[in-house]
Amino acid sequence: MYKKILVPTDASDFSKRALLEAIGIAHMTDGEIILLNITHSPDSYWGYTASYGINVNQDALEQLGKMAIDITLADITTDVEIKTMIRYGSPSLQIMDVATEEDVDLIVMGSHGRGFVSGALIGSVSQKILHNSKCPVLIVK
Repeated sequence: MYKKILVPTDASDFSKRALLEAIGIAHMTDGEIILLNITHSPDSYWGYTASYGINVNQDALEQLGKMAIDITLADITTDVEIKTMIRYGSPSLQIMDVATEEDVDLIVMGSHGRGFVSGALIGSVSQKILHNSKCPVLIVK
C-alpha cells in the first residue's frame, strides 16, 4: 500500500518522530523512505527580484542540508531503505514537487518545524501540504 514514503526533515524533534513513524509503516508495507531536507535560499523568503545582490554559497546550503539529514538520522538503526535528498527553496513547494516526481504514496511529517522566524510560521508548511497533497499525509505530533 505505502511503498514510497516521503519524510521532510528540518532536524527538529518533530521531524525525527515523523521518521520513526514512517519507519514503522515501511516495515509493515515493505516500503522505502525518501528523507528530504529543503534548505531555504534567499529567493524563498523574498522572491527572485528582491534578493538580487545577495550571494548564496551553494556549498554552504548543501552542508546545511546534509547536517539536517545527519541530525535526523542520528541514533536510528533500521533495515528500511532510506534515500536522502536535498532541495533548495520554498519547503511546501519542494515537498509537493518531490512527492509528484517520486510518485510518493504517503507523506509523513512533523506537525511543527523550525520556521523563518522561530514560532511565527509553526505548522504552516504542514498545513499547506495537508491541504494541497494529492497523496495521503500523516502529521505526527
